[in-house]
Amino acid sequence: MVKKQVMFTFPEELIKEPIIYNLVNQFKVVPSIRRADVTEHKGWVVLELEGDEQDIEQGLAWVTSRGVRIDPVVGDIVDG
Repeated sequence: MVKKQVMFTFPEELIKEPIIYNLVNQFKVVPSIRRADVTEHKGWVVLELEGDEQDIEQGLAWVTSRGVRIDPVVGDIVDG
């Protein structure tokens, strides 16, 4: 099992889509939401994903294919 921290930035048309829910169900990834800001027109979420490295990478590729921008996060976003 590995952990990876990433930031998802959602375009307006995907704000109401259950992207994280589908990621968890399809790719056996355990998310921990570290920080988020979602409004009616934009949104971002910092997640720590835990699972097999292959499952995480396949899940992130799927998220990207849906139109979500993914950026790496270095360090613990909550602890500073």
